[in-house]
Amino acid sequence: MVPPVQVSPLIKTARYSALIVGIIYGKKRYDYLKPIAAEERRIEEEEKKVREEQERIAKQLAEANEDTILK
Repeated sequence: MVPPVQVSPLIKTARYSALIVGIIYGKKRYDYLKPIAAEERRIEEEEKKVREEQERIAKQLAEANEDTILK
């Protein structure tokens, strides 16, 4: 069994620096995208309410057209 190789301090520093930079970038990106996603969810919820209301009205109209004397 070969003993583990000693990793250069420069490589260790570069790896941990890249890790920290990635974490910072991810946090900033998340903070940037979070309000956009919240706005999209709000708009989708409003559209869903409108769509459900239109479906309800269409269903009522269909039921009203079924109940005619002239069948």
